[in-house]
Amino acid sequence: MPSIFEISGYKIYFWSNENNEPIHIHISKGNPTKNSTKVWLTQAGGCILANNKSRIPDSDLNKLLNIISKHYFLIVSTWKEYYHIDSVKDIKFYC
Repeated sequence: MPSIFEISGYKIYFWSNENNEPIHIHISKGNPTKNSTKVWLTQAGGCILANNKSRIPDSDLNKLLNIISKHYFLIVSTWKEYYHIDSVKDIKFYC
């Protein structure tokens, strides 16, 4: 699992076998888990909560979504590099 960054004990990462889905990240407290919170990235440069399976408190989740939006280009760049994608136009976005 490629880890992108960690903030306040929350790991922001990709599952390595999900490159056929639109670009997204997972968030979990501590070690990565399949029951993690999932966030889609949008083509416009934002993010949308897909689910909160790891039950992150709303106050933390709002802060994390803000941080994810601010690190949008880092996440896209890491996705491109990890999945060997040449251009942003070749990335699938949720919307």
